[in-house]
Formats: sequence, C-alpha cells, structure tokens
Amino acid sequence: MATSRLVLDNFPHVEAYWVMMGEAPASIALHFGADDVNGTLVDERIAHAAGAESPAGLAREQILRMIRDAGQVPVERDALYNVIRTWL
Repeated sequence: MATSRLVLDNFPHVEAYWVMMGEAPASIALHFGADDVNGTLVDERIAHAAGAESPAGLAREQILRMIRDAGQVPVERDALYNVIRTWL
C-alpha cells in the first residue's frame, strides 16, 4: 500500500477495500497511505463468490473503529469525495 501510494502519486484516493482485505489489513493500509475503506455494500456477492472470507457487511461502529484504530478520523463522503459527515 505504501509503495502504491508513492508510485501512484497522481491518484487522489487509494482505497483499502476491507471486503477483499479483511478488517485488520484494511486498518493497516489506512496507516500506510490508503484514504478510503468504503462502506458496507448491500448484498455483496462478487468478492465472496471469489472466496473472500470477510463478513458480507460490517456495522457502522465496526467501520468507525477500524478507521480510528489506524489513527485516522472517519469521514462519511459521497461518490465524488465530498464530505457529508465527520465522525469525531
């Protein structure tokens, strides 16, 4: 993740997709340059059909904890990365 953040410096956002990575690796990825974990998707099937072992969804508090564990401030955003709410 840290290397991709350095090499892809022209990308404004790098996502640590917790569905594919799992909660702990996604939290670590936030510490090393990712700035998005994405939320819980409704009826996620693609990653799990491919063998993902993560849960199909996480409660909001779990996502907030994952972000805070990485030392980051959780921010809810829209599809264009406009801030909707900051979770202090």
